[in-house]
Amino acid sequence: MSMFPIASITITSNGTNPTFTSIPQNFKHLQLRCYLRAAGATSYQYVYFRLNGDTGNNYTYHYLNGNGTSAVSSASTNQGYGLIGYCASNNNTTNVFSTEIIDILDYTSTNKNKTLKALSGMDINASGSNTGLWSALWFPSTIAAITQIDIGPDSYGCLAGSRFDLYGITTSNATGA
Repeated sequence: MSMFPIASITITSNGTNPTFTSIPQNFKHLQLRCYLRAAGATSYQYVYFRLNGDTGNNYTYHYLNGNGTSAVSSASTNQGYGLIGYCASNNNTTNVFSTEIIDILDYTSTNKNKTLKALSGMDINASGSNTGLWSALWFPSTIAAITQIDIGPDSYGCLAGSRFDLYGITTSNATGA
């Protein structure tokens, strides 16, 4: 298995969310690595995503989050967006960012719905951490390959300095050299 960089987006103005477009269709899976902080002034923000610009109620998500003291889980179906993590916000200690690693499986398939899984983590005001396991499903009325990913902390957007790196994953023994 090999990973190849596809695209990188660094947020340069507060309140912006990234969009990856024209995603090449020559890999088996995708991985999105996120280093982000929300512009909103709450203790944390959910990280939302949409695929191929789909705003229909075609997303389901589940999560298990823990903070070292307690754990919480939740699920929701038929949403107009998917949730795939939590991120630190502008209310947290200055320069504290969250990390997420999101795997998007079989993204080119036109025969099955798309599954995403994520591991997210953040520090809340340097007084405790929050880690989570997330999964999401995109089930549009017409199954399609993923060509666009919109991601970010909803309407608040990201703070400048947030970075998103998209990688393609092959299942061959290619070295990338």
